Amino acid sequence: MKHIQDIHLQAKRVLLRADFNVPMDERGQITDDIRIRMVLPTIRHIVEGKGRLIICSHMGRPKGQRVEAFSLAPVARHLELLLDRQVTLATDCVGGEVEAVVEKMTDGDIVLLENLRFHKEETDNDPAFSEQLARFADVYVNDAFACSHRAHASVVGVAGRIGEKAAGFLLQREMDYFHKSMDEPVRPLVAIIGGAKVSSKLGALENMLGKVDRMIIGGAMANTFLKSMGVDVGASKVEDDLLDSARKFVDAADAKGVKLYLPVDFVVADRFAADAVTKNVTFRDIPSGWMALDIGPASTILFREVLDDAKTIIWNGPMGAFEMDAFARGTMAMCQNVAAAHALSIVGGGDSNAAVKKSGEERNISYMSTGGGAFLELMEGKTLPGVAALDQI
Repeated sequence: MKHIQDIHLQAKRVLLRADFNVPMDERGQITDDIRIRMVLPTIRHIVEGKGRLIICSHMGRPKGQRVEAFSLAPVARHLELLLDRQVTLATDCVGGEVEAVVEKMTDGDIVLLENLRFHKEETDNDPAFSEQLARFADVYVNDAFACSHRAHASVVGVAGRIGEKAAGFLLQREMDYFHKSMDEPVRPLVAIIGGAKVSSKLGALENMLGKVDRMIIGGAMANTFLKSMGVDVGASKVEDDLLDSARKFVDAADAKGVKLYLPVDFVVADRFAADAVTKNVTFRDIPSGWMALDIGPASTILFREVLDDAKTIIWNGPMGAFEMDAFARGTMAMCQNVAAAHALSIVGGGDSNAAVKKSGEERNISYMSTGGGAFLELMEGKTLPGVAALDQI
């Protein structure tokens, strides 16, 4: 995979795929600009190299319709403030008007194309749409890791139609950190997997069995594993159709010598609500009709001890329903324990990243991945289409 620093950029039209799908409030104000800031090194490199920068991104899910609430106009304004230079917002992402704007560009200029998903051809990876985008550029740069698991026109189709292509600095960092954590880790390597569903992470769990030394499983998905081992988990969320798969996974971990850790106690509630009645119980004492919504204090201590001598930690998914304060203590403790570990720590996934930010430990994590789905697909051992497209001649 060629890197952006390997390409001569001066006077070349550079199409940069970024992920500027940022959250906004009801007034159209950006509430979290981290996705924009993460791409700034690549943007500055292109501009300072006298490239003619054309940025493309999506926003939300307008489903192929022009929806003004999903316009990238707020992003263009925010970019101007961050860069202290003009950013021209094109009226569309393809078409004659856009071509005219691109034609007038000079070295160091920046044009932001309007939302790619105003055209359904983007998500369809339509060849004609890809060709229209490709006509704008001499060089293609992918710096949208969070979108690189999707075979969309701006991620895959365009890359196949432009001879010079490379990874931006953000995509490079994402792949480098993942490589360090999974392919060449300093051991012991501990994986922490949480969240709601076993079904969405079973592939990742199975792939990691051949790589990790220890694995911690928390969140609602732990209920399925416990039930598969004969534990009564009350009214807790369980994927009954995956009980056999969960049991086979436990046996496979044992056969491979991977130490598997499940919660030994829980914070349970009589209903899923912030003001529910709660209590701490062991994993064998969940009352009928109650549900496990967070790991308990004994599990917190156990998991901290598992991390004590870890040298590499990879984490995806919270330990409970941390959005509610009553069920946040286990996840917050995990954030603190990962941050305090003398280890390379990589956190990936929207919920996990949100939890780390809520805990205030963001600066003490080695790397927080910008991609949830892409991160998970790498954990499954899959090749990301957007990364593979950069290798195609």
